[in-house]
Amino acid sequence: MNDSPGWASPGSSPSDGERPGTDGGAQQPAAPEQPAQPTGGPKWSAEQPPPGQWSSPGTTPETPQAQPQPTTGWGQQPGTPQAGQYGYPGGPGQWGRPAAAKPGVIPLRPLGLGEILDGAVATMRTHWRSVLPITLVVATVVQIISVIVQKFMLDDITFAADPDAGPEEVFDSLGSTLGASAVIQFIQALGTIVVTAMLTMVFSRAVLGQQSSVSGAWREARPQLLRLIGLTLLLALGAVLLGAVLILPGALTDNVGLVILGVFVWVPLLIWLGITFSLASPALMLEKSSVLKAFARSSKLVKNTWWRICGITILTTLIAFFISAMIVAPFQILSLLVFSGGLDALEDGSGMNNWGALIAPAIGLIIAQTIVMPFQSGVTVLLYVDQRIRREGLDLELARAAGLENYGTTGG
Repeated sequence: MNDSPGWASPGSSPSDGERPGTDGGAQQPAAPEQPAQPTGGPKWSAEQPPPGQWSSPGTTPETPQAQPQPTTGWGQQPGTPQAGQYGYPGGPGQWGRPAAAKPGVIPLRPLGLGEILDGAVATMRTHWRSVLPITLVVATVVQIISVIVQKFMLDDITFAADPDAGPEEVFDSLGSTLGASAVIQFIQALGTIVVTAMLTMVFSRAVLGQQSSVSGAWREARPQLLRLIGLTLLLALGAVLLGAVLILPGALTDNVGLVILGVFVWVPLLIWLGITFSLASPALMLEKSSVLKAFARSSKLVKNTWWRICGITILTTLIAFFISAMIVAPFQILSLLVFSGGLDALEDGSGMNNWGALIAPAIGLIIAQTIVMPFQSGVTVLLYVDQRIRREGLDLELARAAGLENYGTTGG
């Protein structure tokens, strides 16, 4: 029996004097009073396995059919390797993945990359009545506010069209640009927090095969929403302080080499910390914990699997980026050719700030975020579930929550 946390093998390896049976991988001694008859001539051993329990690889046995396999648990399934040949996924001697109960969008066992991505997409497709309104409403509100901010805060960007503009005008324009960008990023961060909180609840129920409503997701997410905001702000503040410590000394002393060294140290640290705490959000929401405990839980779950989670996270980000780019690009081209006055107007900045040029890309962003945000949130939640299954046997708790009372008890 594999004793890894959160994993139960389909059955124990046969011990001496015993043969595996068909009832969920249970082991039974051969009955001496009912010996099987040799079927392959004098070269066959006189002692044969009981009928219906063994078959030659790649052939269909002519003996009576084996007893029905249990529908839950880790029982050995027909046509799969015999018990004892499985470890956790990726272990030595593995022929495939053991069958597992699947009450919702994922099987209740350690997941592969394809199953995590497929589970996120399946949830979006199956539970679209809950997912779509959440992301569509939040994305629409965020983009409306962003368009208004850009329209009324970026009117000062005129220095590019005026070659005689002095340093004061240039700095005023840059200040307006940075201020508008800060406001837009803050609004988008708040929208992402709300979406993450509500979608975490939707995906957690989708794992159990349960439906969620928008009101139900909001009701479950609301008590933890302020803590999730605090968690997000702490992550952002930590990234800024880390950058200040590493880069500011070189900037204050006009030492370019020290600045470059600080950047080269800062970026890898940001990536490492980002992956280490990437599961803090679902831990906070689903375990109803505090911010500091959520950070500790994420660090514990990611430990020793950092590269795997990093790879899945990077792949998910790339997929989301390409999906967004394909959706937004046509709207940006439309904005450029129809509303912005072409390349000349874009070059001198005169066509950047009319309503049409701002609204067209915003529509593309609304569509892209409606698709991308639940996909990314779903992958994060399923990674959290997967890590807890691997380390803590969460599949047993999920099976009980889904109504599978005998899960994990019949497969040995």
